[in-house]
Amino acid sequence: MKNILIALLLILSSNLIEAQFIKEKSINAQIGYGISVPYTSVDEIADSGFFAQGELVLKVASWVELRPYAGLILTNSNGKDLRDNPTDEKAESKAFLMGGKARVRAPIPWVAPYVEFGIGTSIGKFETFTAFDNIDKNGIIYHIPFSLGVELGRNNNIDLGFAYYFQPTVEQYTGAFALGITIPLKRE
Repeated sequence: MKNILIALLLILSSNLIEAQFIKEKSINAQIGYGISVPYTSVDEIADSGFFAQGELVLKVASWVELRPYAGLILTNSNGKDLRDNPTDEKAESKAFLMGGKARVRAPIPWVAPYVEFGIGTSIGKFETFTAFDNIDKNGIIYHIPFSLGVELGRNNNIDLGFAYYFQPTVEQYTGAFALGITIPLKRE
């Protein structure tokens, strides 16, 4: 865990370093419908909520970007499964997310599909109560972000995608269907 935190700190502080391999810098803001789902469940549940995230976009090449991020996921159980039947199972997250991702994208104007992957930490409260797990944890855990989506517009400044954060420590993943906008930063 100590090595993960050190690596995360290095990634997040990378924006302070003026490296020649960074071609452009931007800010990306996303908002969306959040979910949290247990890895294993009898009743097939998905608890819903809110997702928001901000990213510093460091363009390395037209097809590769580094993205340190900070976000928030808030999900609550409504006491029902996906078939609208009552259930005692739940997977809730109320957490601050931060970490670093790399985005590989097709450098196509108007419609550019992408995939992201990385490593990060979740800080908050996590509950996973199913027939298989009984986890109630507060604190810091690691997560593995993975995203699929498409950048839209002439300059690919509108982002529409699915973001997932796999949290093995609490046997659940959180995610979102999110809409984002990218704002270029001026060069000095």
